[in-house]
Amino acid sequence: ADTLRVMSFLAIDIGNTRLKWACYASPQPGAVVLAQGAVFLENIDALAEGEWKGLSAPHSMLGCNVAGDAVRRRVEEQLEVWELEPRWVVSGARGGGVHNGYDHPSRLGTDRFVAQIGARHHVLQRGLPRACLVVMVGTAVTVDALDAEGRFLGGLILPGHGIMLNALQSGTAGLRVPTGEVVEFPTNTSDGLTSGGTYAITGAIERMHRHLSMRAGAEPLTLMTGGAGWKVGPALTIAHELIDSLIFDGLLALQSHRLAL
Repeated sequence: ADTLRVMSFLAIDIGNTRLKWACYASPQPGAVVLAQGAVFLENIDALAEGEWKGLSAPHSMLGCNVAGDAVRRRVEEQLEVWELEPRWVVSGARGGGVHNGYDHPSRLGTDRFVAQIGARHHVLQRGLPRACLVVMVGTAVTVDALDAEGRFLGGLILPGHGIMLNALQSGTAGLRVPTGEVVEFPTNTSDGLTSGGTYAITGAIERMHRHLSMRAGAEPLTLMTGGAGWKVGPALTIAHELIDSLIFDGLLALQSHRLAL
């Protein structure tokens, strides 16, 4: 048990809606998960007394945050019980095997940067390096292209399903957020809205897949993550894999990279 406590590693992913966390037996990709959980951002202040109460103090932590400084500070208060030095990823020109090709590298959302690092790790683990499409389906949707050398070529940003439906609801009379099905030829408003939102997202993914296939001269590996990935996956016509832990995989890769330097 002592060795576990000595090297255990806490990974934190703060998104727009929820904080996801996982505690690993060691700070390297593929490490055993000791505990994990998720809370909505409004419930962060109960973490130390709630989900984290029974945990042994982790040896180190690394987090990814897109929810702003105020939320980050609230998380740091919860970490104080362990006297852990909080470390947060900042997007840079390179990291974890990814070359960040954004015009202003520091302006790339850290969740996108870390997910790309996680995706690059998966690509290299499978042998021959190839291009990779990194898709995150959450409150917003991002579709990022990595070439076979690990260079980030660029990416799409579009509203997630909920934002699309809310925009339609506020901009049109009489449309209510639906509980429709995804069908090829919708014949009612609920199905029309659900199918429209889903095909808007899958259409963007398939378009970027085409761009990257042409640029790379081969079909990329497509990895999808995010809370709503499972909803979009069935409507996607390209081969893809759903990897829930992609951001955590990126945090583990970054931490082990740091320790190896």
